[in-house]
Amino acid sequence: MAVSSHDRMSELKAFDDTKAGVKGLVDSGITKVPQIFILPPKNRAEICETHFVFPVIDLQGIDEDPIKHKEIVDKVRDASETWGFFQVVNHGIPTFILDKTLQGTR
Repeated sequence: MAVSSHDRMSELKAFDDTKAGVKGLVDSGITKVPQIFILPPKNRAEICETHFVFPVIDLQGIDEDPIKHKEIVDKVRDASETWGFFQVVNHGIPTFILDKTLQGTR
């Protein structure tokens, strides 16, 4: 069921007035995205087949060789300045700890 432009605006205002934000929606236990957050098909962006390749930083050997350490630091700096994020591999953090950390954020 589509929400008319007027209804959508009043629903958005009501949502803003609660000051609860998206966290308030999550805390309320919603299981479906509210209609006010779904763009009508005519307003949606076209599907894009662009595939991004983002930086992956391998920490293997960072403590074993000062030259390798500097190279890794330079890669982190470059990825941070250029992309703002990166993936780290061979960091030595066990998978079960990563899983527990993710569970703790949910």
